[in-house]
Parts: sequence; structure tokens; C-alpha cells
Amino acid sequence: MSDITVPVLVVGGGGCGLTTSILLSEHGIDHHLVERHTGTSHLPKAHYLNQRTMEVLRQVGVADSIYEVGTPPRKMGKTRWVTSLGGDGELDGRTLFTLESFGGGRLESAYAVDSPCPSSNYPQIRLERLLRQHAEDRAPGSIHFGRELVSFEQDDDGVHAVIVNRETQETYTVHAQYMVAADGGKTVGPELGITMEGPSGILDMVSTHFTADLSQWWEDDVLITWLLNPEGAGSWSSGAMAAMGPTWGKHSEEFVLHFTFRPDDPARFDEDAIVPRIRELLKLPDLEMTVHKVSHWILEGVLADKYQVGRIFLAGDAAHRHPPTTGLGLNTAVQDAHNLAWKLAAVLKGDAAPALLDTYEPERRLVGMRNVDWAMFTFLNHMVIDAGLGLIPGQPVEAQVQVFRDFFSDTPMGETRRARAAEVISTQRTEFQAHDLEIGFSYPEGALVPDGTEAPPRDPMGHTYYPTTRPGHRLPHAWIEHDGRQISTHDLTGNNAHFVLITATDGAAWSDAARLAMDKFGVQIKVAQIGDGTDYTDPTGRWSELRQIDDTGAILVRPDNHVAWRSTGTAADPADELTRALGTVLSR
Repeated sequence: MSDITVPVLVVGGGGCGLTTSILLSEHGIDHHLVERHTGTSHLPKAHYLNQRTMEVLRQVGVADSIYEVGTPPRKMGKTRWVTSLGGDGELDGRTLFTLESFGGGRLESAYAVDSPCPSSNYPQIRLERLLRQHAEDRAPGSIHFGRELVSFEQDDDGVHAVIVNRETQETYTVHAQYMVAADGGKTVGPELGITMEGPSGILDMVSTHFTADLSQWWEDDVLITWLLNPEGAGSWSSGAMAAMGPTWGKHSEEFVLHFTFRPDDPARFDEDAIVPRIRELLKLPDLEMTVHKVSHWILEGVLADKYQVGRIFLAGDAAHRHPPTTGLGLNTAVQDAHNLAWKLAAVLKGDAAPALLDTYEPERRLVGMRNVDWAMFTFLNHMVIDAGLGLIPGQPVEAQVQVFRDFFSDTPMGETRRARAAEVISTQRTEFQAHDLEIGFSYPEGALVPDGTEAPPRDPMGHTYYPTTRPGHRLPHAWIEHDGRQISTHDLTGNNAHFVLITATDGAAWSDAARLAMDKFGVQIKVAQIGDGTDYTDPTGRWSELRQIDDTGAILVRPDNHVAWRSTGTAADPADELTRALGTVLSR
């Protein structure tokens, strides 16, 4: 195969790499994606897609295809803790606690008012196939599975990478101006000398993907079920189960069950013992089940010390690897791609100086750090739940049985134990009700112009979101009307392609300023005047509550729907102020 010259080389065809491809295609940026495996993931892996991720995918026309096949909100609104699914013993099949999750139940209205998108759930084993189809449809001939990065080097002109076709063993060289390493940290990061900081080798997680009919025991609105029983001795020893579809609710055909071993426990590789252990934990000794795959992975919470080395950028698992709790791994990866793609496009098209790309690391690494820490925190908090029930490591089984008997007893102490457990288990809302953590993250520095205002409060438990138009924050969502249609404020940026200047009823001066800024920099700025008598109206008044500018102010929104700059009121010279702000954002 002949050598290839292309603007961007994407290494990795998982969720992050495929999303990067889709986003680059929406910007009209040619690229070459290589993935060493011949197909997409054969493991369920990540499955929860939070609201911010669905907003990203909605922006490029992918979200609806996920909603069509993913878990409906009403089928994923609860998490429950049970002693087992079946069994006829005194402690079998008992529910300990149920927690509303992912915007379900009483959470629905708060989640709905803050985003045009509900969360979704679709296991990576199917999601990656869907993303691959979208990527190939947008960039035919650019997505190459079964090809592996062999070596690479970079110089002032670009990145030069040797690729091998694993089927034919032919090699070729890709000459790219930039490279995105979405390879899970397997090749590029180590070669660059990047250090992954944080704890690793904590536990060996065993995930079993299987098919079984659990409709008799599964609740229709539950996505995740935690097992807590005397035999398992604790949350991660007993295990956590998630429905994997493709039918959702109690009739889900497939499931994944996670539990842990110590990394030095030789039993972790005894896969013949896995099915008997699952039947024992579920208390379903005669359960017919087909095991598709038993996978092992080492629990870690690590963050790359660099996200960028010259013309090479790390994204997704190459930059951060998390415990599974709160579902932050894939979601953070998709949002990395979202942040990077518009910047690569702006530089490659000549709209921005290369220094714009230097804002990727300071913006995304802080978010990655927060999310790694949060996932580790919520993972370990399950052990707090164990303690809240009265389970102590090393207890004999007889003592653990007594813990559960006391919990369910019709006695004053039983009532106290249940009350204490409810209080402790409710702290796990940091995992299942992390609304602010998921959509409220912001960039304190980067491709933006701070306005000196104080940031809104952050809920230390990660739940309550405070919308704001302060620079660096995600643009608040509000439903507005245009040409008789209801649209979101997020729709104003189109398919991740242009800046938007949002003004109010007295914002005519800013429209003139936008035209001058476009002439100076050659970039597209859409002006959206929202208010009575304008092209965009605010029929509910929600946008007026959120905008934090007066009728003479303006908000500049980046293609990724983060606020770049704002003027809360009029300016002495709107054209000069907007031009300087845009120049700062574009590093020009």
C-alpha cells in the first residue's frame, strides 16, 4: 500500500476513536483511523451514557439511533440492593434498598429541565458497532480495522507513523499533521514516556457476560442490581449485575455480573468455577445460562501526566482509566473527543493558530482528574455500605448471617439497623445521581476569556447543578422557538461547526460586531438574537432566567457548546471587544 498523507491520524477504533472520527467528519476534516483488532469490542464493557455524552452525540446526529435501541428511561430509573434473586431460605430474595438513578423517578423533572437529552444505556459491545457505522458512513474508506501502529516519530512538520495490515503483513506510512491516540494507553503513551499517575493493581475485576432468563426475578425499572449476602461477604465480593438487553427491563436476555478477587488470588483464573459461583450468589442453582465471555481487568484509577506531546494528543483510556462506578470512563472519553475535534478543525482550516491546541490539556486534564477521583471514591464507598450493614472483613459466615437476621428482624434494633443502612446506602447517590458532576464541569482556563465573576457553587455530593453562562461553563439548555419549531439553545451551534453569538432584544450592535469579527478572522459566527419580536423567541421565559446578561449583553459560544466569552451588558465598542475576545479564543 502506498504511503498516505492526511491531516489527522486516529489510533484506536473504540468509543473514543470512532467518536473522534465522526466529529472530524462533521467538520470536513480528512483523517485515517486504524484499529489493531479486526472488529469492535466483544465485551459489554461501558454501557451508561450520561446526558452530556448524549448532548455531544445529538449535536452530530447520532443520539437518535442510540435512543432507538438503548434502554428507555423508564427501564433504567432504579438501582437496587438484594440478598439474592432466588432461593427459599429465610434471607433469600430480600430487598435491602432501592435508589432512584440516572434521572429516573423523582429525578426526572430536574434532569429534563437541564438538558435536551435524557441519559441512555447501551453496552459497548453494541454501541461501538453503531458508532463504527456512523463513522464509515461519514468517511468512507477512512476507517481501517485490523491495522496496527508499529512505530511513529514526529517533527516540526507532522507525525510519521508506520502501520501494518495484520492480515497481509504489508506496511505503509501515514504522514499526518496531528495524531490522536485513542488506543487505550497500549502503545503511544508509553512510547512518549507519559506516566500514568495514581493507584493501580488494586483488585482483579471479573466480568461475566451471559444469557439467561431472569424475568421471574428481575424488576422492570431496574438497570443495576447489587448482591449483598452472607455468602458473598460484601458488595464487590457478592457482585453487581447490569441488564445488557437487547430487550430492556425484566425481559432482558443478557446480563453482565462483576465481582472481584485479590490480584494474588489464584482462584481468579479458575473460569470453571465462575458459573457455579454465579448460581450460588443468585441462589438459582438450576439456572440455565450461556456464558459468552469471562473477562479479567485490573482495577485502577490513573491519569496521564500529559495529554499532549507536540502534535500528538491522548484521549479516552489513553489519558485516564477509572473504576466502573459512575460510568465515567467512556463518557469522559467522548467529551475529550468533543473538546479536541473542533480545535483540530479550526487550526487545520486556518481559523485558529496552532496554540489553540495547547488548550486541550489544561481544559480536559482537570476534568479527567476530577472524574478519576470521583470514580475511585464511589467505588470505595460501596465498602462503606458494607460497614453500614454491619459486615466486617474477616467475619465468619455465621456472624454475617446474624447481621442479616438482625437487619430483617421485627425488633427495635432491626428498625435501627435498617434506618442506618438506608442512610449509608443513600450516600451512593454520588454514583447514581451525579447530575452536576456529569453536566456541570467547567474549564477555568483555556480557549476562553474569563470575566472575573465567581463560579456558581458546586454540590460536594455531585447532584445539584447550577446553570450559568459564565465563560468556561457548558451553555445552559433552554427550549426556545425558531420558525415555529422548538429547539434547544444547544442547537444554535449546529453540528459542532461554528461559533454562536447569543444576544437579546437590544443586541443589534453585537450583530454588527460579529460581522466585523468574521471579516477579520474568516470564521463563521452565527448570531442568535433571543427575545420578543426576534427570530428566536423565549416562550416559557426559561432562557431569560438563565442567560445572566441584560437586554444589551452578548454571549459567545464555542462549537462544543461551552461559553467562550460574555458581556453582561452594553460595551463602549462592541466590535473591538468581541474581536479581541475571539482573537484570544483562537490564539490569534
